[in-house]
Amino acid sequence: MAQKPKWVVGKERERRAAANATVWLFGLHAVRDALENPMRERLRLVVTRNAADRLGDAVARSGLEPEIADPRRFPVPLDPGSVHQGAALEAKPLDWGRLEDVADPGGARPPRLVLLDRVTDPHNVGAILRSAEVFGARAVVAPSRHAAPETGALAKSASGALERQPYLRVGNLGDAMERLRAMGYETVGMDGEAPETLDEAAPQVADRPVALVLGAEGPGLRERTRALCDRMVRIDPAGAFGSLNVSNAAAVALHALRR
Repeated sequence: MAQKPKWVVGKERERRAAANATVWLFGLHAVRDALENPMRERLRLVVTRNAADRLGDAVARSGLEPEIADPRRFPVPLDPGSVHQGAALEAKPLDWGRLEDVADPGGARPPRLVLLDRVTDPHNVGAILRSAEVFGARAVVAPSRHAAPETGALAKSASGALERQPYLRVGNLGDAMERLRAMGYETVGMDGEAPETLDEAAPQVADRPVALVLGAEGPGLRERTRALCDRMVRIDPAGAFGSLNVSNAAAVALHALRR
């Protein structure tokens, strides 16, 4: 029998690892929202008595039997600096389905997506998910590698938005951009040196589906990502100098594109 190529074996190993992957969510807000999310497959709930009282009916409705823990010896594999507030939930990562289904341009208003190129800080991604929810973006999309995975730190930074706002991971961001362009999306990249301002571009794309593309602070967008952007825009500061981190830039851009 012929042996499978190494790349096939590698792909199969990745699929098995993904199927077995779990994430520990922590903090009262993140745990409560996950307990109340019918899409979330929940496995194990560890709480102190105080946290169980504060979570209240959310625990009972979840159907999970909580493990009551001593707050001085909290038996959960979290980073030492994690502020868990006496509550942690082991769960499966959320499955939001196919990009083409989530990004379907049908609907009363042209959809907006946020695409992240190598944004690895979970706190930034969590904040972007919150802004995406507030400003009505259809989804936040990032590559499977070199991006912030779904973790407890990301969930806590998202303050519940992770349970409601689709966060899709794709194999290749450039390929995803090409698929979105074929669906009628205008891909709008953000760059502080771009020739066009966000305020100039927003009215021109108001009636079109838009995929807003942001890169990591410092390196910015990769070459192929930039080449696949239909236009590049910048946020003009009020003064001669000034810059925003990626999560603040996403919020400003989503607000401008919503007007």
